[in-house]
Order: sequence, then structure tokens, then C-alpha cells
Amino acid sequence: MTDADLLVEGLRRESRRRLIGESLPRIRKCVLELSDEEIWSRPNPESNSVGNLILHLAGNVGQYVLSGLGGAADLRERPKEFSERGPVPRAELLGRLERTMEAAARVIDGLDSGNLLQKRVVQGFEYDGLGILIHVVEHFSYHTGQIACIVKARKGIDLGFYRGVDLNRTGGAGSPGRRSL
Repeated sequence: MTDADLLVEGLRRESRRRLIGESLPRIRKCVLELSDEEIWSRPNPESNSVGNLILHLAGNVGQYVLSGLGGAADLRERPKEFSERGPVPRAELLGRLERTMEAAARVIDGLDSGNLLQKRVVQGFEYDGLGILIHVVEHFSYHTGQIACIVKARKGIDLGFYRGVDLNRTGGAGSPGRRSL
């Protein structure tokens, strides 16, 4: 494998880990802590519900990864992600996001250096494939954190995302006992 191949493989692996191995299970855990009513509750008209954020994530990943990187038709209706008031049943809501992420994983797995360097226009912005992937991982993580914050504030619970992991360990990549998350 060339250095470029190793970089692409590392980017694919880390993107999948962050999106599907880390954020998606956290969102699922959060949703399971809430009632259907709480999923769609908004603290004020300027804020989004957990349900709206999940619809928004599915729409964003669909537009950027499935369409932008994968070449599928861009059918996103972004305003509907925020105007929905629910209740969309929890299973349907999570299913929509999970199906989108399964399709996104297939697109990510097929990326090569050519895909990552190719310029595209998504939402009126020009990105190369690398920029799209970085945007999606960052955006997904950002809204995952919002969802977790909403659940923690509403329920007063520790979601346990790092339970059993010593976050006080120090040392760099070469330190003995280093773990991958």
C-alpha cells in the first residue's frame, strides 16, 4: 500500500468510528432515555427538539455523503427537518437515521484518493471530498453533543459514555497501555 492509500484507509476508518461506532450509539442511548413526548419537546421556539436534530442529521448525511460523495439524487427538504413537531415514533426516527448511516458507511468504504480530491458543490458550497467528510463528522458530533446535553439536563443523569475508561491517563501514542476508543 502506498502512503496515500494508508491515509485514505485511516480517514475512512476514523470517520466510520466517529460516526457509526461512537456518535450513533450515543444518540440511540439518548433517545431511549426519553419518552416520545420528550423527544419532541422544545424549551422555546428558537430551540430544536431531539427529534428535529435527528431528522436534521439524517438529512445532512444524506445530502453530503449519499448525494455529495455517493452521487445519489439530492432530495433533501431541510426546512421539514426543523418544522416537524412529531411525534414520529421513536423506532421510525432511529430507523431513518440508522438506514442513512448504513448507506453512508457503504459510500465511505468506497472512497479513494480520487473521490477525496474531487470538487463538488453541496448546499451551494464548493468542497472536495475530504472537506465533505470532515464537515459531516464534525457536524454529526456537534449535534450528538447537543442531544446528550438536552437529555442530561432533562433527566439529570450521567449517560455513561466513558464508563470504565480512565480519562485521566496521560501519555502519547507510544505510551504503554494506550487504548483506541
